[in-house]
Amino acid sequence: MYEIAAKRALNDSVTLMDIYAPLVAKKALPGQFIIFRIDEKGERIPLTIADQDSEKGTVTIIFQHVGASTRMLATMEPGQFIYDFVGPLGVASHLEGVKRACVVGGGVGCAIAYPQAKALHAMGARVDIIAGFRSKDIVILEEEMAAVCENLYVTTDDGTYGEKGFVTDKLKNLIDAGNDYDLVIAIGPVPMMKFLCKVTEPYGIKTVVSLNPIMIDGTGMCGGCRVSVGGEMKFACVDGPDFDGHKVDFDELMARNAMYRTQEQNHECRLVGGAGNA
Repeated sequence: MYEIAAKRALNDSVTLMDIYAPLVAKKALPGQFIIFRIDEKGERIPLTIADQDSEKGTVTIIFQHVGASTRMLATMEPGQFIYDFVGPLGVASHLEGVKRACVVGGGVGCAIAYPQAKALHAMGARVDIIAGFRSKDIVILEEEMAAVCENLYVTTDDGTYGEKGFVTDKLKNLIDAGNDYDLVIAIGPVPMMKFLCKVTEPYGIKTVVSLNPIMIDGTGMCGGCRVSVGGEMKFACVDGPDFDGHKVDFDELMARNAMYRTQEQNHECRLVGGAGNA
């Protein structure tokens, strides 16, 4: 059992929690993830590690309330316990030798972009962050991101906060303005990552994406998280989640992620009890 040590609402649909898991906290590195279950009958949910504190023994997760398990977790409070908290899983991000980086996060993807930027900043790299959101009311982690970069650029689709526009346009403008990035990290919705890679490819800028395909066991046994990278089949849980964005078959990834959309929309969830509560 793993205790919820702290909880903070980042907006109406996104929550930050610190989970007391000292063994995970001791080993966790940027880019890795955990899988949690609320109870022994619960579904397995993978979440990227947003931060960790080895002295306190806590691991920070940030999640959007999009399904029964995450909605249930959002109702829990510090002092309560969840059943499973397995990790760290996946391959840690390779950030050595980077001198100038731009980290791009889209929406809740900023929860994953933040620890990457924080690690690069701590290693002495010059870091810019582009954080994109649909509107002002869902902006998250602004202060935290600003503390680990030279320049934070917030964009919103509707122009209600920061600069109006898309992260792809902002990145291209920064590159064209002479920012000589040797690494771009892109984390967010798959279409966003796809088109960011199209921006950087003509410039020959190394671009890493963090993928979150359908995942079940997190150990490479189920094969649900397979992705095509450079014409080879990879498993996001054990070979990733970071991959060379210029080699990812994003169209195949989007098709696989949508494979069960009909079942998801029509599924009657039994995790939360009585009829009508799903």
